[in-house]
Amino acid sequence: MSDSNGLEPLATFCGNCNCGCPQLFVDPSAPAERRVLLTDDFGQRVQMSADQFGSLLEEAKAGKLDGIATA
Repeated sequence: MSDSNGLEPLATFCGNCNCGCPQLFVDPSAPAERRVLLTDDFGQRVQMSADQFGSLLEEAKAGKLDGIATA
C-alpha cells in the first residue's frame, strides 16, 4: 500500500500517540541514492540509498547504536 505521495510505508516508530511519529518509507520513484526516506515528528526528512540504510542496520544489529536509546 502506498500513501498519496507514492511513498511505501515500512515502519512507524512509536505509534502509541497521535503526535506525528517518525516513519520509514521507500520512494520507488526516487533516484537510487535517495530511495529510503526517514521522517521525524518535526517534519524533517532524511533520504539515503538502500546501501546506506543497510549500513545503518548493520551498525544497529552490532550494538553500536545501543547507547543512544538510554535516556
